[in-house]
Amino acid sequence: MAQARIVVVGAGVAGLTTALLLARETKYLITVAAKHMPGDYDIEYASPWAGANYWPISEAGTEAAEWDKNTWPELEDLAKHHPEAGVHYQDTAIYNRSKDVDSSLGKYLAEKLKAEPWYKDVVPNFRPLSKERLGSQYSNGHAFTSVCINTAIYLPWLASQCLSKGVVFKRGNLKHVCDASGIHHTGRKADLVVNCTGLSASKLGGVQDQNMMPIRGQTVLVRNEADVMCSTSGTDDGDEEVCYLMQRAAGGGTLLGGSYQRGNWDSQLDPSLAVRIMKRAVELCPALTGGKGIEHLDVIRHGVGLRPYRHGGTRIEKERIDGVWTVHNYGHGGFGYQSSYGCSQKALKLVEEVLIPRSVL
Repeated sequence: MAQARIVVVGAGVAGLTTALLLARETKYLITVAAKHMPGDYDIEYASPWAGANYWPISEAGTEAAEWDKNTWPELEDLAKHHPEAGVHYQDTAIYNRSKDVDSSLGKYLAEKLKAEPWYKDVVPNFRPLSKERLGSQYSNGHAFTSVCINTAIYLPWLASQCLSKGVVFKRGNLKHVCDASGIHHTGRKADLVVNCTGLSASKLGGVQDQNMMPIRGQTVLVRNEADVMCSTSGTDDGDEEVCYLMQRAAGGGTLLGGSYQRGNWDSQLDPSLAVRIMKRAVELCPALTGGKGIEHLDVIRHGVGLRPYRHGGTRIEKERIDGVWTVHNYGHGGFGYQSSYGCSQKALKLVEEVLIPRSVL
């Protein structure tokens, strides 16, 4: 049986994970075409700026929750057996305030605000935080074992895994999704295109999804070490600011965040916001500076990234565009890593539905 030719557009965590799962199926020849590749840092390229970690915000009983659930075993396997991937375990604590429940951010993070979120039966060592640990500021919280990902290692690792399976990478700045069908590395037209363009799906010809919008995130990467990965349900600095911190694997530093600024395309650093981020992080995790102030944070760099949020949720579906079969996998918001394998598994099934004829009984 001839191998089907597929072009995956986009080399963020969604595109690379989808390409890897497809490449593990020997019946496909895969080309990844993207403007930005692992190693690049650009405001259009969201994946390098992510934390990244696993603390789901998907609503219980939804397909999105199922994607998150199906991703955990894959990330846990990497943490256990593949240190070269840059994924490691971290003790995790979530602190919730009752006054955040009705805020727009609180509604977005609603699952995390629950005393018993659905993922309590997925992650190891789930337990409620004691009243002593919560203090007077927080109404409830929980702890569990999660993973944190060093994106500077993990994205190149995904690319290397793809290369070992015969995937070919090509730089390209496509104007229309159907153009991808003409750049397969064999020189022949692709049988199918997988669209993993993230926020760029809003302007890509043939897609132009007006449900896409950025959620701006600003972070500070420091050399200081944290004894726990943690976050809060909100802050007193406005509904678009959050507090979280996570120590990346393999010496990747500790990432402090952040912001959830909907519809904000600004790529430039906001110095005042950076100071608030550092102050909140030191207050939440005094171990960062040994109980001292933000002047004792050793800053590596400041970052700004745009989460590819989509009204109506992540789009994973198939359609024929100008005669070209296309499978979409984009619009993951701030949960691209923690849903990456689940979403890519769904995309793989759609590819199979298009390319593998059903047996006629």
